[in-house]
Amino acid sequence: MNLWTHEARLLLRQRLAVTAIALLAVLTIAALAAGMAEVSRQRAAIAAIPAAQAEDIGAIASWVDKEKDAGSAAYYSFHPTWDAPAPLAFAALGMRDVSPYILRIRALGLEAQIYDGDTFNPELALPGRFDFAFVLVFLAPLFVIALCHDLTSSEREAGRWRTLAALPHGGPALWRRRTMLRLALLWTAIGVPFLVAAAISGVGAGSILVILLLVAAYLLFWVGLSAAIGRLRWSSVANAASLGALWLVLVLVLPTLGHVAINRAIPLRQGAEIASAQREAVNHAWDIPREETMRRFYAHHPHWADSAPLGTDFHYKWYFAFHQVGDESVADKVRGYRQGLERRDRAARGIGWVLPSVGVQALLTRMAETDLTAQIAYRERIRDYHRRLRTFYYDYMFRDRPFGKSDFDRAPRFE
Repeated sequence: MNLWTHEARLLLRQRLAVTAIALLAVLTIAALAAGMAEVSRQRAAIAAIPAAQAEDIGAIASWVDKEKDAGSAAYYSFHPTWDAPAPLAFAALGMRDVSPYILRIRALGLEAQIYDGDTFNPELALPGRFDFAFVLVFLAPLFVIALCHDLTSSEREAGRWRTLAALPHGGPALWRRRTMLRLALLWTAIGVPFLVAAAISGVGAGSILVILLLVAAYLLFWVGLSAAIGRLRWSSVANAASLGALWLVLVLVLPTLGHVAINRAIPLRQGAEIASAQREAVNHAWDIPREETMRRFYAHHPHWADSAPLGTDFHYKWYFAFHQVGDESVADKVRGYRQGLERRDRAARGIGWVLPSVGVQALLTRMAETDLTAQIAYRERIRDYHRRLRTFYYDYMFRDRPFGKSDFDRAPRFE
């Protein structure tokens, strides 16, 4: 224990080491605070939905109640959906930073509503927001390099190498103590603030333990890399330059090239193209006989086929029918788009088995439920809810049932 205490005192006398550890702790705390503030803002926005929704529906219901028209109610009513952040979301915001976590939808064509803002592939966004994952994956290796690049080379350059190697408990045992001490202090600078933030956020003990072990493993990888470079007996400057180059390659260059290669190997249309195709199908319905649209609709939805024939006047059931036909016309594109995203995601996670930086980030976003899998699951919940909305309004429109103010309370709620 005296040897460890002595090494700790020597380390704490080094201004660079103390500054580096303190700076890493400050950056970690700042990232955690930023993540928690963002999650708190999102939760506040979600909590405000019921009041805003009640106000919107109240404004619509007053005049819908006069006409008793279900089509007007369905057309003008927006229904909120939301994706509440998981307790660990503050640590890795992932796709919550680039994809909507609140989406208000109508019973009209859904695909255009979902993909309106999808103009790029967010699942392959690289560094992302300044959060705990960013500090761990991108910044922590630089602090490891700063503290560990000259453990042996500095002693050799100062002429103390042979003396230290000849001392009792010197040589390899001395370097192991110094290395493990630096690793422990770096882990503390990252792990302790995370532990406090996770406890405040209500994260489960199992998840906290996994993240702390992940932090230790990732830091150990970079410490081992520094030790391997140190065995080459280069100068301290050469060690630092070599490790800096390895950081650049392993953390930035190779992940970027890997994602570019995935994009090339798995070509994928943008979601905005699906929205455009759906709109084209909807707009085309105005140029063809209404009976043709209704035949297409009834072919897939025979449950409503006994509805009264269309007259010469406008009827909302025709309007909603061609919106649903528009959705169904792009169903194959939607399925292909989702499968392509999932293939890209699997390929990206495969890179994580080779590049620790990618693997750590992928694991953090998966545990935080902020990755592509979580985003796809949210979209599927939206689709399920939209089907219930359509069924609810169709029961009024296709049966020509009057829709009054009290019927808004019967509309399905998103869960």
